[in-house]
Amino acid sequence: MNFGSYVRWLRQRLYQFNSNYTVQQTAERVGISTTYLCRIERSNVLPPSEDVIRRLAAELGEEPDVLLALAGRLASDVNQAIIQRPILFAELIRTWSDLSDEELTELLDQFRNGQWPTALEDTQ
Repeated sequence: MNFGSYVRWLRQRLYQFNSNYTVQQTAERVGISTTYLCRIERSNVLPPSEDVIRRLAAELGEEPDVLLALAGRLASDVNQAIIQRPILFAELIRTWSDLSDEELTELLDQFRNGQWPTALEDTQ
């Protein structure tokens, strides 16, 4: 699913339970024109700016990073971190890309808790 069709799917899913999620009403709340939202949903334009994507995510109840990824973008803070350490982040992503979601979540939880990840202890 591409960015536009996912945005449309999210909006239409919300519309099933709340009639305030028409294209016009959603566009109004996001601060863009109805025509522009229609074009986004039909993938007739390139994905919008990070700011618009973040507003769409907030309006549609989606994680901004999910919409940014579908748009082929990184959040500006993530991009800045990569720019500061491109080799390390590239190696980190390549090394951990084969881990399952559960393994990655466990590692992240350990980092957040200030613990040395057990999966990394085996490599030392």
